[in-house]
Amino acid sequence: MAAEQYPPHIRPGERVVLFDGVCKLCNGWARFLIRHDRARVFKLASVQSPEGQAILRWFGLPTDSFATLLYVEGRQLFVRSDAITSILRQLPAPWPALAVFRFLPLGLRDWCYDRVALNRYRLFGRYDVCLLPSPDHEGRFLDADR
Repeated sequence: MAAEQYPPHIRPGERVVLFDGVCKLCNGWARFLIRHDRARVFKLASVQSPEGQAILRWFGLPTDSFATLLYVEGRQLFVRSDAITSILRQLPAPWPALAVFRFLPLGLRDWCYDRVALNRYRLFGRYDVCLLPSPDHEGRFLDADR
């Protein structure tokens, strides 16, 4: 598959997690991935970043409202509970064990996911602006200039 057939800023073979950069819960998830993804399988991008916005547009998704974590593998997009379980399956032990939830009916999984996602700012808070990656996160975030 040619590179132009992939979402913008994503190279063949890259796996990208898009998260809400002003959501405190979502930033916690990003820090969790940085800490536990020792093999550096995943790249991260906030949905508010230029890279995140371009990927959202490529998939035909809204660029101004964000109700789900997104996981992109090649041309395939995973959302909501499918994104979470797909990511967990690729982390080192013990995290793949939590992917057992993928065997629950999708409607139930996504209903539970939505209860948290739709109330995430009220439950966990939000930042006024997207947090910038720290120097120790070098190479972990999708960068259009690479």
